[in-house]
Amino acid sequence: MSGKLRPIAAPFVAAAPAGTRVRARLRVSAEDAAVLRAAGSHLGSLAGRDLRTRCREGRLDAKGRAASRRERKRQLTALSSSRWAGSITRTTEDQVRLAERNLGAERATLRSRIKTIEARLPIPAGGRAGRAQGYATPAGRYGKQVRLQVLKARLHRVDQQLSAGRVPVVRGGKRLLGTRRRLAEAGLTEARWRERWEAERLFLTADGEKDKHLGNETIRWHPGGQWLEVKLPAPLGHLANRPHGRYRLSCPVEFSYRGDEAAAQAESGAIRYDIMFDPVKDRWYLDASWKTAQPPAVPLEELRERPVLAVDLNHGHLAAWAVTPDGNAQGGPVTVPLMLAGLPRSQRDGRMRAAISTLIRLARQHGCPAIAVEDLDFADARAQGRERAGRHPSRGRRGRGFRRVVAGLPTARFRDRLAQMTHNAGLSVIAADPAYTGGGPSTGSPRCGNKTRSPQAIMRRRW
Repeated sequence: MSGKLRPIAAPFVAAAPAGTRVRARLRVSAEDAAVLRAAGSHLGSLAGRDLRTRCREGRLDAKGRAASRRERKRQLTALSSSRWAGSITRTTEDQVRLAERNLGAERATLRSRIKTIEARLPIPAGGRAGRAQGYATPAGRYGKQVRLQVLKARLHRVDQQLSAGRVPVVRGGKRLLGTRRRLAEAGLTEARWRERWEAERLFLTADGEKDKHLGNETIRWHPGGQWLEVKLPAPLGHLANRPHGRYRLSCPVEFSYRGDEAAAQAESGAIRYDIMFDPVKDRWYLDASWKTAQPPAVPLEELRERPVLAVDLNHGHLAAWAVTPDGNAQGGPVTVPLMLAGLPRSQRDGRMRAAISTLIRLARQHGCPAIAVEDLDFADARAQGRERAGRHPSRGRRGRGFRRVVAGLPTARFRDRLAQMTHNAGLSVIAADPAYTGGGPSTGSPRCGNKTRSPQAIMRRRW
């Protein structure tokens, strides 16, 4: 082989999460639910109007964004309040920036796919040119020629949107909007879909304020009294049951998880609240979130002096093995099942938390102050999609299966959840470069690693 091998990046200690979010269930009465729905629908309509106005303005510089938000907030204040208007305009700016980043990611993906196809099309079907390989059959090559034109048309449309600064945003979610055209396939009636759509478009989000009583003037939770009050928009002031246009829920509100931290934050600093409705379970929830000070990370040299728990993320399971500072195994390998395919989001998150809890218990049993994982993201494989060539299958049933495996590996969510839970448990996370440790995600039987790599081998090369 000619060419240089990619150097292995040095391992690093992952940063602790910079924020906290906890949830409490609101066991509201029928009257409470009606008031929350009325306020959320009214504010949601204002949020939709504000988002439409902002999208029409296109890309703005910093001064233009400030002037736009100031004018839009002034118009919304008369229909709600100054604080509700501030939350709506801030959320709108976040949505527009996220949509622009998504368009940029789509453009990068389209360019990667076009580049891959253009590199293989000049090669005759079934032939090779150096390390590049042509398509297997003339029919497959012709299909890629047609696909190339489709991808170029999509790229042209995305380039035009980014040049004009007009990004598409769907309040309620593009996926749920697409479900409207295939209700039978989704197992929904039009009424049930409409209920979900309206629930997703409710707006009951209030930013925290450090210098205000209990950290929030718009949605206020009292830890001692366990009550929750909402400042109603001006047109709904007649629904208030407290002075100054406020409505207090009839049910007690308590955070069963980390409630002491939420209470301390409400008493001492800003805290944000989000009220949301789940139409599937017919339940209301309150989310509290706030920023936390990041403690200094433990130096890598200090963590190297003690054993670490090496973890390998595979399709359907986690492979774990305690490794001593000299690179030898401590104890035997452990396989932690992690089957997530076909499950709802809440169940996937629950199983992931259970698997990470198992890893934390294993780390404590072996005296490991840190958990070491590969810094995986499969960005290149996801960007090229079915155009990806090389050692991995790209066509037919095997190609679809491989792409399904790559798309189903929760690399980013697993990394973020692992950093959060290990930080709460007093452990650290070490990210290692995954170079030269195997040919991609393991799809074999649920055992510790596969023929090309194991947690012990992975960490021994980097430790």
